[in-house]
Amino acid sequence: MKNFILTICLVFATTFAISQNRGPSSRNYNPNAPVITFEKVIHDYGTIDYKSTNKNVCTFKFKNTGREPLILSRPKSSCGCAIPSWPKQPIMPGQSGEIKVKFDTKRVGKIKKTVTIKSNARNKSVVLKLKGSVKPRPKKK
Repeated sequence: MKNFILTICLVFATTFAISQNRGPSSRNYNPNAPVITFEKVIHDYGTIDYKSTNKNVCTFKFKNTGREPLILSRPKSSCGCAIPSWPKQPIMPGQSGEIKVKFDTKRVGKIKKTVTIKSNARNKSVVLKLKGSVKPRPKKK
C-alpha cells in the first residue's frame, strides 16, 4: 500500500511539472514577439554624497531585438526611493530606449533596490538592480 501511494504521488508530481513547462512548443509561443535586451541590468552608484543631485540618476539602455513593437507597462520599484521613468510609446523592432532611475539620496546607508520592468516582450519581466551607498548627513559646524 505504501508503494502504491508513493507511486501515485510521483506520477502526480511528474505530470504537474511537465504541465508547467511552457517552452517554444506551447501554443502561447510567438516567434515574432518583441524581446527586450538590456545593455546592463545592474547599476552600482558607488558611494554618493548625502542629498547628491549629480550622481543620483542612472540609465538602463535597452533594445527591442524582437520582430514586433515593444510596449512597456509601468515599472515597479521595490521602494519609493527609486523613481523610474520610461518611454510610453511603443519601441519598434531594432529601436532602442532608456529607463532612467532617480534615487533619493536623502536616505543614508546601503542601496540595494530593484525596479521590475514588465512588458509584452517574450521575456515579460526583467529586474533591474541598484546598489551602492549614500554617505551620512554632514555634521553641522
